[in-house]
Amino acid sequence: MYLAIEGVIGVGKTTLARMLQERLDANLVLEVFEENPFLSSFYSDRARYAFQTQIFFLLSRYHQQRRNVLDLLQTGKHLISDYTFDKDALFAGINLSGDELDTYHRVHEALAERIPAPDLIVYLRASTDVLMRRIALRDRPYERQMERDYIHQLNEAYDEFFINRPGKRSVLVIDSNQLDYVQYHEDLNWIENRIRQALQLSPFQPELPIPIH
Repeated sequence: MYLAIEGVIGVGKTTLARMLQERLDANLVLEVFEENPFLSSFYSDRARYAFQTQIFFLLSRYHQQRRNVLDLLQTGKHLISDYTFDKDALFAGINLSGDELDTYHRVHEALAERIPAPDLIVYLRASTDVLMRRIALRDRPYERQMERDYIHQLNEAYDEFFINRPGKRSVLVIDSNQLDYVQYHEDLNWIENRIRQALQLSPFQPELPIPIH
């Protein structure tokens, strides 16, 4: 079983992936983003540094997926990742235009053919206001200049990509606005149950109610 967790910046993808790893007895692949030398400059001047940032991310994610994901899938254990290769094109569609976007798409299309697709994508959703609060709480230096309009634009693009146009992707949508799976075990139990049910991975309880706290 190959499970990928997706969602907008700050929604809690990596935290959930780490917490599910032991419960599902899975290997873990985490996105490497802090090594991007253009990231801090991008948040200060998106127009100037968008192409360099996107190409670096694209090649970095490609190499990680080709090396780590393929090797780990061959071990026979479950695998959890906190990102999908597909999502890189989503960011490019927002940040690039014209010849730069055309060039990016040509490179992405050539690389994507060699990337394994997840059995299930868990799309964690949250309102833009909730995302901004979570981003502020984790207080990463390069995110301090992040604009609300940019996060809102990403939020709308993610909904369009994973809900309105899922294509052949198998997507489980989870609204995380009222969930706190770090503090409340029942929230994590509920998410795990939804995933097991979607994958038909025993044990799971059909129609487990949404936790209230």
